[in-house]
Amino acid sequence: MANVKVTLKDGSVKEVAAGTTLLEVAKGLSQKLGKQALLAVVDGVNKDLTDKLEHDASVEFVVPESSEGLHAIRHTAAHIMAQAIQHLFPDTKFAIGPAIANGFYYDLDSEHVFVPEDLAAIEKEMAKIVKANIPLVRSEIPRKEALEMFAAKDEKYKVELITDLPEDAVISTYTQGDFTDLCAGPHCPSTGRVKAFKLQSIAGAYWRGDEKNKMLQRIYGTAFPSKEELDAYLHMLEEAARRDHRKLGKELDLFSIMEEGPGFPFFHPNGMVIRNELINYWREVHRRYGYQEIKTPMILSRKLWETSGHWDHYRENMYVTEIDNEDYAIKPMNCPGGMLVYKTHPHSYRELPIRAGELGLVHRHELSGALHGLFRVRCFTQDDAHIFMMPSQIKDEIQNVIRLFDEVYATFGLKYHAELSTRPEDSMGDAETW
Repeated sequence: MANVKVTLKDGSVKEVAAGTTLLEVAKGLSQKLGKQALLAVVDGVNKDLTDKLEHDASVEFVVPESSEGLHAIRHTAAHIMAQAIQHLFPDTKFAIGPAIANGFYYDLDSEHVFVPEDLAAIEKEMAKIVKANIPLVRSEIPRKEALEMFAAKDEKYKVELITDLPEDAVISTYTQGDFTDLCAGPHCPSTGRVKAFKLQSIAGAYWRGDEKNKMLQRIYGTAFPSKEELDAYLHMLEEAARRDHRKLGKELDLFSIMEEGPGFPFFHPNGMVIRNELINYWREVHRRYGYQEIKTPMILSRKLWETSGHWDHYRENMYVTEIDNEDYAIKPMNCPGGMLVYKTHPHSYRELPIRAGELGLVHRHELSGALHGLFRVRCFTQDDAHIFMMPSQIKDEIQNVIRLFDEVYATFGLKYHAELSTRPEDSMGDAETW
């Protein structure tokens, strides 16, 4: 049998027989690596350790301490949770279950309404699956076969996902014992590699994020390479909850959100003291940076929103009304009003740049499930500004704005990063101006 050359991260080269699995390669390097490795990066692509080497390749093994390793642990934990739910609630239909920034989740369709007390039972069943150290076996099958397999199991969400794939697509699945899931992978080689996990909360989520689809139940969890790391993370969450702005808002009598106005904050006298001091600071800074303050109406005509493009592209997020048999909308953004102020009279190039700042109250129709204290609301005061300038002034004005950002963010100890927004496909205006 022919050999293949494996180029390792340190530049050394090892020869193995063609068809050797990546796990066998890891064990050949050291028993410790064989026990710790979760995945392998082969020529820059993440692979399962059960994959075989058939040609010369560069190989780097992924261990739990790396970001890719943590992602694999959490992705595998999502499958373990799904298998546990299948054992305890066998009529459950499974949607998607990815790893996310701080853990994992799975969306479920079940007649059983999951409650916090269920999480302990699911965790107990997960622990059994982890202890059993069940291998995760990857299979690749034709699209038609995958459709038949998941249709036979009445997994309608999996069928829909497969249906959306091309006719010639090869479908990958992962099987661990009595549970098979549709998944691109990669995964840990066995369930025993998931050392520490915790189920955290239950929420609702529309299938595919579309409010026209069925509301599913979502269970969130997290996982770490060790119990010590999990405990440290959970302690951090406890401390964050203790300082949650919604909790402090109530304790310090700053603001409230009432059922009479979901998503529309009520500021109490104590809250107004803070708010007004912030506004005073805003005005002082903007005066120093050469801004003039303006104020534009909250309700403006449909004609303006059609001109700005909001009526066609943002209509579902706007609150609309009718005045004198004409359509109007409460502003979701300040920009069109700022443009109208500029248009009130002709300007000389000698006036430029004109820096117009506004603390504008805007309203946006957010879904009720997305509302979150003061972080996600349906009305908020937006620190907005519009600068009218000549092309030759753009560089200086951008630098001036960044200096303003730096000063304000530093005052409050906030970190930020800047992104350049380029021209979208459905932009307004001609390409030359852009």
